[in-house]
Amino acid sequence: MNKASANLATVLVMLVSSLSVSAIAQDKQQYFPLLTFRTGPYAPSGSPWANGFVDYFKLVNLKGGINGVRVAWEECETGYATDRGVECYERMKGKNGGATVFQTMSTGITLALTERGMADGIPILTPGYGLSASADGEVFKWSFPIGGSHWASADTQIQYVAQKVGGLDKLKGKKIALLYHDSPYGKEAIPVLAARAKKHDFELTAIPVSHPGVDQKAAWLQIRRSRPDFVLLWGWGVMNSTALKEAQSTGFPRDHVVGVWPSGSDSDVKEVAGAAGYSAVLVLPGPGFESTIAKEVREKLHAKGQGSGPKEEVGEALYMRGLMNAMVAVEGVRRAQEKFGKGQVMTPAQARWGYENLQIDDKRLSQLGIADVMQPLTTTCKNHMGPSAARAYTWNGSKWDVSSEWLHADPAVLDPMIKAAGDKYASEKNLTRRTPADCQS
Repeated sequence: MNKASANLATVLVMLVSSLSVSAIAQDKQQYFPLLTFRTGPYAPSGSPWANGFVDYFKLVNLKGGINGVRVAWEECETGYATDRGVECYERMKGKNGGATVFQTMSTGITLALTERGMADGIPILTPGYGLSASADGEVFKWSFPIGGSHWASADTQIQYVAQKVGGLDKLKGKKIALLYHDSPYGKEAIPVLAARAKKHDFELTAIPVSHPGVDQKAAWLQIRRSRPDFVLLWGWGVMNSTALKEAQSTGFPRDHVVGVWPSGSDSDVKEVAGAAGYSAVLVLPGPGFESTIAKEVREKLHAKGQGSGPKEEVGEALYMRGLMNAMVAVEGVRRAQEKFGKGQVMTPAQARWGYENLQIDDKRLSQLGIADVMQPLTTTCKNHMGPSAARAYTWNGSKWDVSSEWLHADPAVLDPMIKAAGDKYASEKNLTRRTPADCQS
């Protein structure tokens, strides 16, 4: 072989090698299936939530992925139905090299998938919702209500009501009605509120509302007769706006109706003329139209025609929840890469380690552009929720105003309940609590 031929061969080898490296890099994708609900009676809530997810993933890829690993995602429509959620899980768990983590976007679907996730070794991530007892990481190795749970929501909701009346001691003798979606989600409120009622000596009445929540005449008749001091709204979708309209028609003051995060979106109040004064206590992010990350989405995605959904919803509470949920999913993988190899695709087991060793501090939140609407997130092997912070927002007729300082779920109230529920679950399922050695793996 002459010198020219040798040089040509060398160039060809280098070119092939370069193409191979490029192909390998393109093959590095972390797969995140999304169980979304853009159809059905809860679509007004599900669509902005899903759009926030997708836009965050797009932003991550614009910035080079997770240390060079691109994010791949796929939606599966559940209609907020548990059976369809299970079907989506089974169909998607093995695709694209295997699911990194599932986010169910439904407490009912979470309950149906908790044991499947354990058996399959796939994390189930439920920030702010899901099975509250799964904060017990020694029992629920694969479940992560990071940053909050329905129990945390109920606790901070009561704290806000106490703030409105002058302190927890002023709750004594008050009458509080819980108007709740008659589903696993709505029922999650009852244990914490019952514990708080016993502790502070107020009267609690729980009133269920059947799916989807458009018929509330009997419920509000009961409220009118019992004349509670406050109504705690645990609705979803159309149930929320219906409740506020019924409150108006029965003359119940809207500033004495307090919702939780599934009852605190723009879609819940914009079509209700008399909603001004209504408040909702939102665990994790609240509205953030002027937040750094919302501005980034508008500038880098919507300005180029690449955004998901209408530009106007970017910053709305449920949209921000989607952004935050996707952020936690990505940051868990990023954390896992620190242990198992930067720039590598993480297995579900490796990602699970990342989710139970999160350290998202103020500095990291600032880097992510979300510090102005969230508090830091940390988890451990024992505590898969970590500290939970919430803030109240009050609708002024055109927008939400912040109406409280950060409220923090009280470990003195929640920890004994979580431990007892974990023990009960472990006993029923014949599970053994994790050892310190297992926590290191």
